[in-house]
Amino acid sequence: MQSGFELPISIPPRNSRERLRSLHRQLRNAILEGRLQPGLRLPPTRVLAAEYGVSRNTAVAAYDLLLSEGYLTSRRGSGTYVADVLPKQPARRATPVGKSAADRRLNAVWLRPAMPFDPERTAPRFHFNVGVPDISRFPVDVWRRLSVRALRAFAKVSADYDSPHGRPALRAAIASHVSFARAVACGAEDVIVTAGAQQAFDLLARILVAPKRTVVALENPGYPPLHAAFAAAGARIAPVPVDEQGLIVERLPAQAKIICVTPSHQFPLGAVMSASRRAALLEFAQRRGAVVIEDDYDAEFRFGDRPLDALQTLDRCESVFYVGTFSKSLFPALRLGFVVAPPWARVALGAAKQAADGYCALLTQETLAAFIAEGHLARHVRRMREVYAARRKVLLDGLRKDFAKWLQPVPSAAGLHLTALAERSLDLEALVERAGQRDVGISSLRRFELDSHAKKRPQGLAFGYGALDERGIAEGLSRLRKLVP
Repeated sequence: MQSGFELPISIPPRNSRERLRSLHRQLRNAILEGRLQPGLRLPPTRVLAAEYGVSRNTAVAAYDLLLSEGYLTSRRGSGTYVADVLPKQPARRATPVGKSAADRRLNAVWLRPAMPFDPERTAPRFHFNVGVPDISRFPVDVWRRLSVRALRAFAKVSADYDSPHGRPALRAAIASHVSFARAVACGAEDVIVTAGAQQAFDLLARILVAPKRTVVALENPGYPPLHAAFAAAGARIAPVPVDEQGLIVERLPAQAKIICVTPSHQFPLGAVMSASRRAALLEFAQRRGAVVIEDDYDAEFRFGDRPLDALQTLDRCESVFYVGTFSKSLFPALRLGFVVAPPWARVALGAAKQAADGYCALLTQETLAAFIAEGHLARHVRRMREVYAARRKVLLDGLRKDFAKWLQPVPSAAGLHLTALAERSLDLEALVERAGQRDVGISSLRRFELDSHAKKRPQGLAFGYGALDERGIAEGLSRLRKLVP
């Protein structure tokens, strides 16, 4: 370009309505990123238009937008220039030797994510991903029809703010669903709708934890994001071991005021909390004035005996918060869960929800309410229970046949994953690393440890089978077997 102005800009095709927006955005980004320096004279609009193949009207409109936003200045008789809008950058200081490079203005809790997410990482082809369902079989057409119907209904009402507790139809549908499926004693008024189980944990931590004072007992190994929610709230974390009967109640610290458990399918070991342990836990809570947070994350998928009653069903002292999610029964991206709360905590939970994000997406709530009320959820769960049962059998058969010398599956009759404990000394972390190089994704129990210094911490691998079909499970195990000495 004769003006000496050179900038790589990509313009949409001539029939696109995005040409102006694209030109404006790319010029603005170039200014903000310092590629167009303050004081630089920009080419006349006719030159810019000819260079990038846009109409002069488009070039004029782009300049006018940037002028109105303060990114450009115009000097009569001289031209258009880049404005000095960026703050002066201080000279970078070298990080002192021996000190963390992390910005000290950050809360240290968030410097180590509980379960880091890397959007650039490619998932292994044979990924035994724990807690991930098969979304390919979800009845999308049914969901679309219900969503359109809900959208039409919303078009006829005022767009006002909604209750932080959730839509009445969804709260009633959830209460009916858990009362039937899990014998949870509740009504619609007991239900608070949340953005998944994780927000439920965060809200409960907000209303129950007194920073640096409240002791929270967590299963070890356990669910790292749950630990993160309570640690961020300033709780004093007390890891408690588990065994084949679930949480070892006798190991609870006397000062524990919050106890978080997964009694129906311990995460990640898979044990079911025994009836005696459930009674002992509720008795502890009553005697100590503690509360219990019951995470029933995947109890819909059971393979075998009738499940034991939920802790909430057995509770007679209003000490249990029952947390559920639709991430496993439907799909994680739905981002809807719920808390069945004791009466004394409903107002506080609603206030915390309102402070966090107001309320969950109304259209999604109404769609899910209809999906549950019309029986689609129950039908989908029944279908998927058969699918997951077949996958679980392939996984168990493969482990027992080819890994008996090294791994012993933990008895488990529910959920979307199972754990196998190491029978002999294996370098599990090295095995996980080598498996990844062979396109097999697998997790060791170390990933879920809260106290890595425990003397008798379990060693093993967790196998998710929700997102892998039978053929994928067999191939993944075959590849893994070749890596075991």
